[in-house]
Amino acid sequence: MSIAYFDCFCGAGGDMIVASLVDAGASAEVLREGLASLGLGGYTLSIESVNKQGFAATRFHVQLGEHVQQPHRHLEQIAEILENSGLQRSAKEKATRIFERLAEAEAKVHGTSIEKVHFHEVGAVDAIMDVVGVVLAMDQLHVERVICSPIPTGSGTVICDHGVMPVPAPATSELLKGVPIAACDEAGELITPTGAAILTTLAAEFGPLPAMTVDSIGYGAGTREGHRRPNVLRVLIGETTRNGDADEIAVLETNLDDASPEVVGHCMERLLTEGALDVYAVPIHMKKSRTGVVLTVLCEPGRAEAMQRLLFAETTTFGVRRHNAARVKMSRRHVTVNTPFGDIRVKVGERNGVVTASPEFGDCRAAAEKHNVPLREVITAANAAWSAKRKG
Repeated sequence: MSIAYFDCFCGAGGDMIVASLVDAGASAEVLREGLASLGLGGYTLSIESVNKQGFAATRFHVQLGEHVQQPHRHLEQIAEILENSGLQRSAKEKATRIFERLAEAEAKVHGTSIEKVHFHEVGAVDAIMDVVGVVLAMDQLHVERVICSPIPTGSGTVICDHGVMPVPAPATSELLKGVPIAACDEAGELITPTGAAILTTLAAEFGPLPAMTVDSIGYGAGTREGHRRPNVLRVLIGETTRNGDADEIAVLETNLDDASPEVVGHCMERLLTEGALDVYAVPIHMKKSRTGVVLTVLCEPGRAEAMQRLLFAETTTFGVRRHNAARVKMSRRHVTVNTPFGDIRVKVGERNGVVTASPEFGDCRAAAEKHNVPLREVITAANAAWSAKRKG
């Protein structure tokens, strides 16, 4: 499984997260194209290599036009920008969820509803670019799981639209509830609301560096100058080495007999976007001759509460059954094979001498669309290339 581990030894901002992923190998040009599809103007974007207090790093900077006024957008307006963009559906949903989390925190702090929240700094063009940039860069790097270190918040005060506020700012504090905080002797705001929203939305867990094989490392530069430590964020991209272990997962299920297929499908998409390992629906015949489905969610135990809340919010259910189950996994790795339609990644699973290989569907679909050929031709070519590579 491909993972990204964010080592926040000097905090994180949205721009630093994007920059670290570019430094780790995400294409700056592909990123620019995706951000251009948002249709926003009044800014210039620079992605450049810099030296930050002795560290070679990448800087991602959105410079607003000198006379451009940035509106204070509502969540609905940001969601509309994302929906009307040329982003893929999964990217739209992840970015929207990050802003929803920001809105929930702001609403809690100001005692209002998420619909009435005016985004200030986080609703400006640069914050939208940061959030979408992170989602696009992770998709490029095929990140399947995000893990984050405990987060240092810094100390002192910060000036924002509401005046002078303590560090961490109120919205940031709300976002970091339940997240391990690291002690730090560095003064200033080390974690921004945008950075906190991104990491707490996308990270599956917070803790030390996991067992993994590191493929690439990226450093993202911040705008401030650190006093005791460099203002950079490090990300390590690689494959976990624990996939062959046994572990435990949470299983949630509910019977639905009054939810339309569209509602069930929407809920399944939301669950997957929020980090479910798998979601499936099985047709059943219920009491009073009613037809229905069993909607089942598999997730990490730490995400069970979030999945449960989503089931209650997005379906008509009055109850959710929940238990933990032991799971035995194959060790997994990705092998890239060359086909007449370009490079295709193949997921390879191994355990006790048994080998299973499957071409990545997303790669195959993209190649099929690019070359205007049937999808099954690309899949067949990828399987043949894998077989040849294995025998060779």
